[in-house]
Amino acid sequence: MTTEVLKEPAGQTVLPTAAGRDNTPEVRRNTTSFKGSDLFALVGAAVGSLSLTTLLFVWIAPFDAFLGFVVVAYLLFIALYAVLVSFDENSTAVRDKVAAVLWHSLAALLVGALVMVVVYTLWRGKSALVHLNFFTEDMSSTGPLQPLSDGGLLHAIVGTLEQISISLTITVPLGLACAVFLNEVPGRYARFVRTIVEAMTALPSIVAGLFIYATVILILGVDKSGFAAALALSVMMLPIIIRASDVVIRLVPGSLREASYALGASRWRTVWTVILPTARSGLTTAVILGTARGIGETSPVLLTSGINAGMNADPLHGPQISLPLATFDLVRSPQPNYIVRGFGTAALLMALVLLLFVLARVIGGRGPGELSRNQRHRRVLASRRDAERMSRRVHLRTPASTPDTE
Repeated sequence: MTTEVLKEPAGQTVLPTAAGRDNTPEVRRNTTSFKGSDLFALVGAAVGSLSLTTLLFVWIAPFDAFLGFVVVAYLLFIALYAVLVSFDENSTAVRDKVAAVLWHSLAALLVGALVMVVVYTLWRGKSALVHLNFFTEDMSSTGPLQPLSDGGLLHAIVGTLEQISISLTITVPLGLACAVFLNEVPGRYARFVRTIVEAMTALPSIVAGLFIYATVILILGVDKSGFAAALALSVMMLPIIIRASDVVIRLVPGSLREASYALGASRWRTVWTVILPTARSGLTTAVILGTARGIGETSPVLLTSGINAGMNADPLHGPQISLPLATFDLVRSPQPNYIVRGFGTAALLMALVLLLFVLARVIGGRGPGELSRNQRHRRVLASRRDAERMSRRVHLRTPASTPDTE
């Protein structure tokens, strides 16, 4: 390539131009690491592992363990895939591809197990879910030998909703206040509280139930009721809400706090008008995740609420069953109709938890400070109203002009 340098006229600067420059657009390079040979390696490793495992379990050392067959076939698949890939790649690429196949296969295994659990539960409980009385009646007048067209789980649905409502009334204010404290009042005590919250996140649910049973029921003398069960669920939900809310509030940009303080706002006003509205979607997600954790607990409710077969809409007096506890009580029965009702109850509980997680995904899909279309529209309207109010205020404060006198 030759470069022509032009002479500079007086008072002007001329840049050098390249002669013979290739103006052909650059071809986009393929940056993917998956090649055609990888597909053949996957198929060959799968066929080879199944063949060797079948030969081993059928002809050489016959076994009847299906789990052992799957484990041996999977290990042979990973080994054969590493050998086949090593023919075309170096050692670094081989390790990378084997790790990718390992994690993708484990993810597929987990998804398959989840789908199998959901499908099996729905299949076993479909005979009960198709009857309307399953959602509108209780089990007070239904025996174990009566058909599925009699009785239902309305009392368990009401108990679950009341217990979760009481738990949310307790945990939401405490959880959000504790998360704000951990972020806005740093220090030695805040670090201690954060350590306790992180430890309580892994607290076994039976321990929470035993704590409420020992303190509230045995020491204070409160009867087994929905309120006692709600207290046990609150112990399980509170650390989840605090931990998730703490992470969300940390994501709020520090520049927003500094701007609020620079305008003269106090710490409380900054938290109430800047930090919490900015992290509103994430805080809502934290509350929904805590609710999903508490709605599926069985052992705390078993120790604190008791079991009943009829409707009890009063959470303060008398036993009050919930959906997880009803599932446990029905499935352990030897009667087939009770077992079918138990699987139907489990399917209903899974639907509620799935609904909560989808709601958390929809609400928490936006980042801190990111507004939806309706929220942006309301902000624009509010800004216009503020601008009109400020202009009227300025107009009223401006003195009327007087004509100049000569």
